[in-house]
Amino acid sequence: MGGPWSRRRPRPAPTPHARSAFGGAPRRRLERFAEPGENGRVFTGPKGGPLKHSEFRRTWNRTRSAAGLPDLHFHDLRHVGNTLAASTGASLKELMSRTGHSTRAALIYRHASQDRDRTIAQALGSALRAARETKIENASGT
Repeated sequence: MGGPWSRRRPRPAPTPHARSAFGGAPRRRLERFAEPGENGRVFTGPKGGPLKHSEFRRTWNRTRSAAGLPDLHFHDLRHVGNTLAASTGASLKELMSRTGHSTRAALIYRHASQDRDRTIAQALGSALRAARETKIENASGT
């Protein structure tokens, strides 16, 4: 067997079922262009088969330009997905399994989530202080 990214040993990760995760236009597009079924490919070639690298590059460039995201890299989607997985409370071991990364690399996603947790905690603290000050002012009759 090869490493975690070899062609002989793919590393699939469970994802939200595409057709239930999206609504509206993205859902209709998936129903029209993606392979059917829970394990169907989201990106397919012109004839419905596997997408070749050269076809993917053209399709990806058109798609990101149409979405107004010309600087978006496909790998950015992986990072977003793994950061979101970390924000749900996924353990380090779960992130390592999902990504195929070492402990050090998987920690990147946990740190992003922890940084956000700190920001949220600070905002909550500010809101509580403001509410407390408002209550004190109202109690004093001012």
